[in-house]
Amino acid sequence: MADAPLLTALQGGPDRADALTVDGRSSSYEDLLGAAGAVARKVAGAPAFAVRATASLETVAAVVGGLLAGVPVVPLAPDAGPAESEHILRDSGAEVVTVDFAERADFTPAAPTPAPASAPASASADADRDADPSPYRNAALVLYTSGTTGPPKGVLVPREAIAADLDALAQAWQWTAEDTLVHGLPLFHVHGLVLGVLGALRTGSRLVHTGRPTPQAYAAAGGSLYFGVPTVWHRVARDEAAARALSGARLLVSGSAPLPTPVFRDLHALTGHEPVERYGMTETLITISARAAGGRRPGAVGTPLPGIVTRIAESADGIGELQMQGPTLFAGYLGRPEATAASYTEDGWFRTGDIAAVDEDGTHRIVGRASTDLIKSGGYRIGAGEVENALLDHPRVREAAVVGAPHADLGQEVVAYVVADGVTAAELTDFVAARLSVHKRPRTVRFLAELPRNAMGKPQKRLLPPL
Repeated sequence: MADAPLLTALQGGPDRADALTVDGRSSSYEDLLGAAGAVARKVAGAPAFAVRATASLETVAAVVGGLLAGVPVVPLAPDAGPAESEHILRDSGAEVVTVDFAERADFTPAAPTPAPASAPASASADADRDADPSPYRNAALVLYTSGTTGPPKGVLVPREAIAADLDALAQAWQWTAEDTLVHGLPLFHVHGLVLGVLGALRTGSRLVHTGRPTPQAYAAAGGSLYFGVPTVWHRVARDEAAARALSGARLLVSGSAPLPTPVFRDLHALTGHEPVERYGMTETLITISARAAGGRRPGAVGTPLPGIVTRIAESADGIGELQMQGPTLFAGYLGRPEATAASYTEDGWFRTGDIAAVDEDGTHRIVGRASTDLIKSGGYRIGAGEVENALLDHPRVREAAVVGAPHADLGQEVVAYVVADGVTAAELTDFVAARLSVHKRPRTVRFLAELPRNAMGKPQKRLLPPL
């Protein structure tokens, strides 16, 4: 029997030969459990193990096998360089396990370790949790952050947090076993792995992973529920035939980065669907989302999921740091109690580091990261995201990233990096000033051939060239 708290769809539910398809290869639940059982036997008793998380049935079997055995899985990006891989393996103490999907074995999971009564909420709670003799704290997954402020940290993701999150999302998105989920996202992040694989295995929806998230692959998949990141949706919106093929879907979901307003509008025009946007982090899983039954608007990520409580701290001009509590939060950073404690406020709220605003109806809007996307210029607080959306409204601008740069008089000035053709910096400055407040206009515009992005398509502002 599969892991009871999480993999409910694998427990004797309806099976089919193509219950999941990954990069053109299909499997039934029975075959998946057999392959996962072989992995579970191989890793049983290990403190943790790692897997090269390619878009493959082998990766799915490895993760399910870890859940069966109660052994934390450390997914490695398949394109991770030697230094990054060495750091993650050394930091986690995990060894890479190879998987042969043709192997089959039965495996009876041990009784799960009782979960803590509630998620950690403060440094004192961290101290209590540190009394657990295992550094992994009943984690199902150890997902490594991008390392923007130092070496990547291992985020301990409990199975109870995953179950709570997937159930809340199933309710919010009306996600059932009748759906066919389609996506082509990497299987080493929350979006592609937790939502895009474990979500299907919990709800019982058929899964089609396209291998690569091309517009043509999405159009051919015939799904009812689609997951994508803004880069994927931008490419779909530029392929009119592929976009119109998605008109028969039930729901398009975008995440991992803000969806530009022009892409939202283009998708709506071509598919008839207003995309659902949602917000989350590796440390929190998905905590805020628009609903399948409800209004959606560009730039808004919806309202908190059941059990999630949010607040805006140090609010000024209606925006401030987003902080939260709830059952989907992580169990800490592996081997870094000080970093775990520092991620919470003294009164027990998780500090997301993201700047947000909440509308009167409770709808949340994410302005950006506190470190890079809140610009303080001439006494004004400016969200980089709204300036980026204004720039992307220009017909000749394909990509835009906005940051604050030191300025002797203003404190910071608004600087825009854009990918565009046939337009001048002055024209773009005037274009923004005509749509937003004048003080939000870029004072410097830098033209690039492309923006640096990570595997999820999110712009990496720390990699932008200096002025």
